[in-house]
Amino acid sequence: MRPPYLLLDIDGVLIPFPDAGGSVPATHHRHEVVPNGRSTDNPVTVWLDPAHGPLLMDVIRSGLVIPVWCTSWRQDAAALIGPLLGLPPLPYVDLPQPQITTSHPNGYLWKRDHVDTWLDDAEVVWIDDDFTALDHEWAHTRNARGQATLLIQPDPYAGLRAEHLAEVRAWIESRTDASAAASGIRAE
Repeated sequence: MRPPYLLLDIDGVLIPFPDAGGSVPATHHRHEVVPNGRSTDNPVTVWLDPAHGPLLMDVIRSGLVIPVWCTSWRQDAAALIGPLLGLPPLPYVDLPQPQITTSHPNGYLWKRDHVDTWLDDAEVVWIDDDFTALDHEWAHTRNARGQATLLIQPDPYAGLRAEHLAEVRAWIESRTDASAAASGIRAE
């Protein structure tokens, strides 16, 4: 049985949005990056928490998930953001450049249709800050069809927390234990 995918967003998850006063959490450090297609004299400022790398690596090293970037950063996620966190190169969902003015043009996250096609019937844990009630209904429908799906939605001003990754581990381990029990194998 293939492990579930762990889809990771960046903006609002690893890079928190500034609060009304323009502040980000004190745990996050400033970095200047130059995304693909941008000139070096016009970098983008990002704020990253160095603790996220070890927390994510703990989940990745477990082998219980297949980590994949799911972000508008696309290939820049692996080239720019991952190395700043000490992450290995990860694949990414090749999302199109959206021609939209809102993250929810149809009432749900713009990425969802692309992710649904990309996933097919694979199990998934998807961490994104921008889900709507319709995205949660989509996850419920996938679960009802036997396509285990967990959506985790961090506060976009706080970003990813250790408890989110603990929830990922607990969900994945419960899926692993259930699969072992169904096949008559005792989980250790």
